[in-house]
Amino acid sequence: MNRTAFYLIGLVCATGLTTLFLRAFPFLFFGSGKSRHQTWIRELGVLVSPAAIAMLIVYCYSAAFDGATWAEKGYGLAEWVAGAVVVLVHYRLKNPLLSILCGTAVYMVFVQKIVTGGG
Repeated sequence: MNRTAFYLIGLVCATGLTTLFLRAFPFLFFGSGKSRHQTWIRELGVLVSPAAIAMLIVYCYSAAFDGATWAEKGYGLAEWVAGAVVVLVHYRLKNPLLSILCGTAVYMVFVQKIVTGGG
């Protein structure tokens, strides 16, 4: 067996074990049935979503200004327009999934058609 095949087999095994661990972790940590950690789990559920959204916002807009100016190929424009679409759709319809899908679609149109000048 050559090194590439050995590497790929090891990669698949490591990925499989990591996935198995991540899926089993809640059951191993919290157990089954009534949990004595219910308050902690509830608080975690309230905090994780806004924290993930804040992290995505920082990532999105920091990449928009990474050494680019507004005059260079419209850097930042796609991010600002897509962000505004997400906010407006969510404000109007109160549907997070639809907001994310609309913002993603607008961003992809901007990046593929307008910023890069694609056909």
